[in-house]
Amino acid sequence: MDLLNQFAYPSLSGYGKFTISLTMKRTFGEEITFTLCQAIPLTYMDCNLIPKSDVYAHISQHIQKYAEVYDGDYIVRLMIRVYMDSKKKDCPSPSEEERYNTLSSIIEGKLSEIVEPITARKIKHGTDSTYPTHITALESSKSELKSFIVADIETIYIDDIHKPYAAGLMKVCPGDKINNSIISHYFSEDYSIIMDSFEDRSTKVLNDLVLKILCLAERERLTIYFHNFSRFDGIILLKHLAYHHKDLKLKPLMRNNRLYELVVYSDKKMLFRFRDSLNLLPGKLSSLGNNLCPDLGPKGSISIPYDKLKVEDLIPHKSELLDYMKQDIRLLGGVMQKAQEIYWEVYQVDIESKITLPSLALSIFRSKYYDVSNFPIHIPNKNEDTFIRRAYYGGHADTYKPYGEDLYYYDVNSLYPFVMKEFPMPGGEPVWHSNLQNKDLDSMFGFIEAYVICPKTIKKPFLPYRDKNDTLLFPSGEFVGVYYTEELKYARDLGYTVLPISGYLFKKMESPFSSFVSSLFESRLEARKSGNEAMSYVYKILMNSLYGRFGINPKSTTTEICDEDRYMNLLRNSEFIFGDMLSDNTYIVAYHSNTDKGDDYWNPPKNSAVQLAAAITASARIHMYPYISREDCYYTDTDSVVLGNPLPNEEISSSVLGKFKLEDRITKGYFLAPKSYFYITTEGENVLKYKGPAKNMIRPEWFEKQYQNPSHTEQVSVESKFKIDWNTLNIFKKDTLVTLGLKLGHKRISVYDNDVWVDTDPININDLSSLDHIGKSIIQFLKYELLQLQHENLTLSDQLNRKESEISERYKEISSEFDDEKPPH
Repeated sequence: MDLLNQFAYPSLSGYGKFTISLTMKRTFGEEITFTLCQAIPLTYMDCNLIPKSDVYAHISQHIQKYAEVYDGDYIVRLMIRVYMDSKKKDCPSPSEEERYNTLSSIIEGKLSEIVEPITARKIKHGTDSTYPTHITALESSKSELKSFIVADIETIYIDDIHKPYAAGLMKVCPGDKINNSIISHYFSEDYSIIMDSFEDRSTKVLNDLVLKILCLAERERLTIYFHNFSRFDGIILLKHLAYHHKDLKLKPLMRNNRLYELVVYSDKKMLFRFRDSLNLLPGKLSSLGNNLCPDLGPKGSISIPYDKLKVEDLIPHKSELLDYMKQDIRLLGGVMQKAQEIYWEVYQVDIESKITLPSLALSIFRSKYYDVSNFPIHIPNKNEDTFIRRAYYGGHADTYKPYGEDLYYYDVNSLYPFVMKEFPMPGGEPVWHSNLQNKDLDSMFGFIEAYVICPKTIKKPFLPYRDKNDTLLFPSGEFVGVYYTEELKYARDLGYTVLPISGYLFKKMESPFSSFVSSLFESRLEARKSGNEAMSYVYKILMNSLYGRFGINPKSTTTEICDEDRYMNLLRNSEFIFGDMLSDNTYIVAYHSNTDKGDDYWNPPKNSAVQLAAAITASARIHMYPYISREDCYYTDTDSVVLGNPLPNEEISSSVLGKFKLEDRITKGYFLAPKSYFYITTEGENVLKYKGPAKNMIRPEWFEKQYQNPSHTEQVSVESKFKIDWNTLNIFKKDTLVTLGLKLGHKRISVYDNDVWVDTDPININDLSSLDHIGKSIIQFLKYELLQLQHENLTLSDQLNRKESEISERYKEISSEFDDEKPPH
């Protein structure tokens, strides 16, 4: 608040907002930087100042929220950034005494206002909508396959920032031989005769690339693919076009800092669009080439290390550098052409018409397998989506025992497709029930908020729970959450206490995905038998990509390139995050979408159905739990388990959907944290996985040392080669100090025997904070009823014991009398 009084308020002119950025040093040792919240207004829409006490209350609210998350950590740096729609005033800053008096009056005079809770906006259960209520079927395409362009950009570091030195492209036509296609290329040092500055030559490379695309786009509207466009080539091109081609209009499709598409217009006419082949064909280009077009040869290489390449090396190494780039372009053209051919022949879908693989999979499902008359897939409204999304937890990753020998690593064959085929799904339109306290759990099917108690006797709890850090736990204790009814029934049968509160109930229906999964899985098996790796790869990625599309989150961060008028409008009227001027009348701006236009506004992603994604992941956890809960389970991650003993033969098959395949026999293994493990196979192969920025520095010895001393930490310098500054659209490398170590106790509690880490126990929690006062009243009532039932059960049990005792005594008396009356022998 003092920084605002010192720097912002004296300069404020017109409408204004500000953001707060914090750099925290965690107790674990690493530094993280984040923006506290979306931009906070300083003025009303009429440009009058909002009372400073209200601004202070807003800051306090968000600080309190993060204080719980970062309790015990240190604030290293704090920065405010002010945005206004008028030229800033040039006024002197207040004196230190004035600042002190202002701050004191805000804190002391208005303290009562900032401690009162801010209630969440209530969402009405409306019925009006301007979007489809269910997913529709598609007809197969009748159009011809389209040509496209593949391209690549090569860069070197100049002052640690990536600068292009070469670029190239190739037009790919359906049916043409890739080796006969011409690759146009542009090399910075070819311009050295007319340009002294490498910066100018680098710009010229991109300029000529864009001019070539413009020339090709005169005849037909084209799509240009780069492999990793979203996080590399696309950022470079976006900046170049914004700075150097101001006659063109840019429309990026960017969600959560991923550039999915960049469409280029001249006035209102679309000229061409850039897309990322990685979003359609996930994987390294070398692996894709081996699977789809091995005849084109392997990915190239260069003799000089990429990060050692300097401007003076470019001319001596020109031939191999260009050959390397051309082979990348050739391979990308080959894999895209082959994929286009396969999808068209089998499904009559042109991949050129789709941006992502999940979107492609959904189109194939809708055109070939979707029976809309039998199972119309409901698109949730705002209330339904917001509630059900709380039950969308994802997979289960946990480490139970940190070290073991003679182990078995099993994977499930296509876990999510198996669930999609075999498990029932929520169908029809959901019905809201505000009070479920008198309804039998077994009669429900859908998603409900429930109060649950997991007894401490369950050592591997089943139900998930998100803590204040958004960490997915599987704890014991009592808590409230939204869950799929089928997992609540399963939890109850394990020994959980489950008290339903409210929720949306669906029809229990046979899965609409059965034919889709069966067809693709059988086709994949046939392809593998015949040695057709290209087809096997296509069937596999298709089968595994569909379910996630239904769970796409409507709330996201949107980034735009716009003119000044649009920028000023977004500054005032959106949940503004940041903005910057790239060049004259060209701005980059980011804001939260789908959250700020009132209770009744709802613009969901097309064909979103979170109830299916949540049901699929919950059912997968049900399928995996019998194996996770085994005493000899060391580690699990979504569709895999590490066990101390082999599974029965009838549960193992590499060709049956939903059964296990033995991935590895392990001599010894260290399982120290989710997605952080190392083991040695019986064949002597080292298998290592580590999730974190320093993963390239992790060696087997680290796991051994860390197991011996789990609390040990060490700081290492990690070079990040592809950091993105979204304000300037620069991609740069940066050295960062990272603390290597284990975050002990954040998912389970370590158990020691004579100072040796041997096991883990679940975290025990007690959290009813998500309940409103009505929910808490219901829980108190249900708990009272539960106690009454338990009391009645004890009373009946006592009565039953007394009756049994009386019967036993009477039986003894009768037996004795009978024995007395027997005649002697």
